[in-house]
Amino acid sequence: MYQQSNLVGVSAAARILGVSNSTVYRMVDSGILTPTKTPGGQRRFDTNQLGEYLAKSRTIAAPQNPSRALAAEEPAEKPPSKIDARNKLNDLTGAEWMPLTKSFTYQKGLGSKHPHAQIERQHPAPFSFQDVSQLISFFTKEGMVVLDPFGGVGSTAKAAAVTGRKSISIELQKHWNELAIERLETEVAPGDSSKHTFINDDSREALLKFEPESVDFVITSPPYWSILNKKADHKVKQERLANDLATNYSDSDPKDLANIADYSTFLKVLASDFIVPSARALKSGKYLCMIVSDFRNKSKFVSFHSDLIQELDNANTEDGATLALQGVKVLLQNHKSLLPYGYPFAYVENIHHQYILIFRKVAKP
Repeated sequence: MYQQSNLVGVSAAARILGVSNSTVYRMVDSGILTPTKTPGGQRRFDTNQLGEYLAKSRTIAAPQNPSRALAAEEPAEKPPSKIDARNKLNDLTGAEWMPLTKSFTYQKGLGSKHPHAQIERQHPAPFSFQDVSQLISFFTKEGMVVLDPFGGVGSTAKAAAVTGRKSISIELQKHWNELAIERLETEVAPGDSSKHTFINDDSREALLKFEPESVDFVITSPPYWSILNKKADHKVKQERLANDLATNYSDSDPKDLANIADYSTFLKVLASDFIVPSARALKSGKYLCMIVSDFRNKSKFVSFHSDLIQELDNANTEDGATLALQGVKVLLQNHKSLLPYGYPFAYVENIHHQYILIFRKVAKP
C-alpha cells in the first residue's frame, strides 16, 4: 500500500498510523519518525517510512499499534482531542482548526525534481495539491464533494483523493484533462480516477447542467487574464521553452478565457460566467475559494485579487443566494528566486505571494 512514496502532513500521517496528532509529534521527539521540513518550516512525512514502521509494528505480537509501542517507551499519553459535535464544517479538532485561521500560510510543493511533480510541471500555471489539500481539509468533511471549474492537470482532484473527498473537475482542454486522469492513476493509485468525475468541456456549458446546492466546496485557480500569452523575455518562460513545456493554456481557442484581450471584459466574464454559476451549484452556507495573484501588464501593476473581490462580493446567484467575502489569506512563496526587475532605475516588485479569496454562499432571508 505504501510502496509509492509521497510526502504528507501531520494529520495525514496520524491517520495512516491510526494515532493522534500529538502521538506523531512525540514519535518525532523520540526519534521514531524523521520528518522532512519545508522552506516554511512545516513537517512532512514520507509514506514509505510510515509504511515501514507499520510493517515492523505488525511483526511484534504486543503491542499491536504505534500508540501502544510508544506507550511502552513513554508515560501514557493524554486522551486525543475530540472533534466538537457541533462542528459541521470539517473533521478538525480545535487545536487543528486554530492555526489554519491565520491570514497567511506558506506555499508547499514537492519540488520540480520529485517524481510526482512531472505531470504537474507540464502545465504552465499549476497550483500545489498540498495547498489545496489544506483548504479542502478545512472546508469539508471526509466523503464530501469538491468542484473545480478550472481543473487543469488535477491538483484539486489529487488533493480530494488524498484527503478522502470526491472531486468534480471541469477542464476545457482535452490534453490537460487527460493528464489529470493520468496523474491520479500514477500518483495516487491505479483505478483511483474512476472514483472522481472528470468533465472535458467549457465550464460555461457544463455548469448549467449542475443541480443547485449539489456540491460541498468550490476551489479553483482561474487564469490570470492573458499574462501567459505575453511575449516578455522572462527567465522562467525561457526555461519552459528550453524544456519543451507549454507556456500557455491554448494558442487561439476562442473558448479559452485567457484569450480574451480586454482585461475588463475578462474580469466580468470570469465572475458572471464561471464563478457565480459555480456558486449556484454550491450548498448554502458552504465556501468558495479562489487562488489568484496580482501581476504586471507591461508597466502597469494590476491588482487582480482586489478587482475580483469587487466583482464577486455580494454577487447574486441564480438560486437566490449571495456570495459574501469571508477573508483573504496570503499564500507566501518564499522559495522563489529574486530577479533584478527595474534595477538600478526603478522599483519593480518581485511578486512572491498569491491570495486565497474566501467567499461563503449565504441564503437570502
